[in-house]
Amino acid sequence: MAAKDFSLDDDLCCPVCCDIFKDPVVLGCSHSFCRACILQCWREKRSHECPICRKENSSNDPLPNLALRHIVESYLMQKMEIVAAQKREPAGTFDARCSVHGEKIQLFCEEDEELLCVVCQTSKKHRSHQICPVEEIVADRKSQAQHTERQVKAEFEKLHQFLRDEEEARLAALREEEEQKGRAMEDKIENLTKHVSALSDKITEIQNAMDAEDIAFLKSSRRIRGRAKCLPLDPELPYDALIDVAKHLGNLKFRVWEKMLGMVQY
Repeated sequence: MAAKDFSLDDDLCCPVCCDIFKDPVVLGCSHSFCRACILQCWREKRSHECPICRKENSSNDPLPNLALRHIVESYLMQKMEIVAAQKREPAGTFDARCSVHGEKIQLFCEEDEELLCVVCQTSKKHRSHQICPVEEIVADRKSQAQHTERQVKAEFEKLHQFLRDEEEARLAALREEEEQKGRAMEDKIENLTKHVSALSDKITEIQNAMDAEDIAFLKSSRRIRGRAKCLPLDPELPYDALIDVAKHLGNLKFRVWEKMLGMVQY
C-alpha cells in the first residue's frame, strides 16, 4: 500500500517546479500549478498564458484549487504517518514476503538453508526437516560467529605469544654468546698484555747488555740469544672469538615457521 501511495508523487507535482503542489491554483483551462510558480511565470513572460497549453487566462488572480489542496494535504499527512511508523519499527525488523505464497517470511529450514513462510513449512519439500524461527537461527548464527571470532583471536594471541617467546629466546642466546665471546676476548687481551710486558722486559735486558763492557756482553750473549728466540704471540683474534651470525640468522624464518606449524590447529 505504501509503494502504491508513494507513486502519487508524480500526479501531485506542479508542472513548473516539479515538486508537490504548494497552495495549488487552477486556470480556466483546468491546468493546476503552485500559486507562486504560475505568478512567477506570468511575470517573466509578461502574459497570462498557461505554461502547458498556452491558452490565455482572463484573470491575473487564479482561483484556488481547493479539491487538489485537500488531496495534497491528505497525501502528505499519510506519507508522514508512514515514515513515522517506519522510524518506530525496531532496527533490523525482518518483513520480507514469500515469493510463492506472499506470506511473511518467519521460518528457516536448516537442511535446505532456505527461508520459509508458514505455508512453505507444510510442503513436501520441507517435511520432517528441522525448521526454526528466523529470530532463533539469526541468534544462533550470531553466537557461532562470535564464538569463531573468539577462537580466531585466541589462536592469534597464541601465535603472537609464541613469537614474543621465540624472540626473547633468540635474543637471550645471542646475549649469552656475546658474554662468552666477551670473556674470551678479555682473557685474550690479558694474555697479550702479559706477553707485551714480558717482551718489554726482554728488550730492556738486551739494551742493557749491549751497553755493557765487551767481556760482560759476550758472557751474557748466549743467554740473551736464547731468550730472544721466543716467538711473539699472534695478536690476531681466533675465529671462535667472533659472533656466529649464521647460527642466529641462518634459516631463522623457516625454523620459526616450522615451529609455528606445530601450534596451528586445523
